[in-house]
Amino acid sequence: MGNSKISGWKASRKARKQHLYRALAPLHLRHKLISANLSKELRKKYNRRNLSLRKGDVVRIMVGKFRNSKGKITEVNCQNLKIYIENIMRKKSDGSNVPIPIDPSNVQIIEPAIQDKKRIKILERKNIPK
Repeated sequence: MGNSKISGWKASRKARKQHLYRALAPLHLRHKLISANLSKELRKKYNRRNLSLRKGDVVRIMVGKFRNSKGKITEVNCQNLKIYIENIMRKKSDGSNVPIPIDPSNVQIIEPAIQDKKRIKILERKNIPK
């Protein structure tokens, strides 16, 4: 199956088509797939529901073994569509620790990293009164 199979996203309920789109998506579109919802306080503050994840964001894990643990994002892997959070590690058989890849849909942003002007523009975009 080549890229000609899926040229653009047309909404589909079929999981196989959704999976295929994510697997064949170009890198510049993959970043949009790495997003998480905002906490209730941040939703009111920024007037938006979700935000794409970045290195430095503080997130809470909502699902899985590490549920309710918080941490800062250390790496965003666009190739695998996964994120890595500090102190979320797995011990290997040789005794060394390795970070666990986490799906972005399983986290919630508690504190976004707002150090660059582009991110500030994104957050203030919907707050402009019309």
